[in-house]
Amino acid sequence: MTAHRYAIYLSPDEPLLTFGNQWLGRDAGSGARLPAPEGMAPPPSDWVRAPAHYGLHATLKPPFRLADGTDGPMLDAAVRGFVQGLAPFGAPLALRALRGFVAWCLADAGLPEMQALADACVLAFERFRAPPSAEELARRKPDQLTGEERRMLDAWGYPYVFGTFVFHITLTGMLDAAGQAAALERLGAASGRLLETPLHVDGISVFVQPAPGDDFIVARHYGFDGSTTDGAGAAHLAA
Repeated sequence: MTAHRYAIYLSPDEPLLTFGNQWLGRDAGSGARLPAPEGMAPPPSDWVRAPAHYGLHATLKPPFRLADGTDGPMLDAAVRGFVQGLAPFGAPLALRALRGFVAWCLADAGLPEMQALADACVLAFERFRAPPSAEELARRKPDQLTGEERRMLDAWGYPYVFGTFVFHITLTGMLDAAGQAAALERLGAASGRLLETPLHVDGISVFVQPAPGDDFIVARHYGFDGSTTDGAGAAHLAA
């Protein structure tokens, strides 16, 4: 039951989870399609097609194929061990445009707990990451990256880690300036009050892409208190 790709994500808690899933039109926990938030017209499909494919999340360790000699149960055991002793923390969020898309980002960029969590995830699960193919690297458009982002891509398979990491929960695909403004206006009106309460970070999740081209689904959530909750993709972590 090895999946095509695995990823270590942060899945937001309520009420952001329900609103975000409905905005994207898909619940990554079950894989079910969802209607738009109550009283709100569905967003244009080109706004949400790309983020809906990955499910509502913030990236900690981006999607990777499993390295030779590793498997789903080994990754599951590693994540269980990783979360032991981690302490929950709050993360105030704000709605912003970022690199051409719209996302919930940290209200204050310098949140050391979040940076430390992301850095630790990149390092702790690196042994599970198979080297990316030339095609996978090309999809990152290396010619459009800064020098530091290119170095991160070459070293870690992803341009936005460590010093280039920016926490974000993606809500749209790439939009032009007018599209970003329209998305910010609609999302701000509909979800602004949801951001009055900080995001509660008390666990991480493994998402899986079962086969090439499939949408990502939740395999398992791992609480910092040792609890786990299975999603639709749990079989990809089983022996």
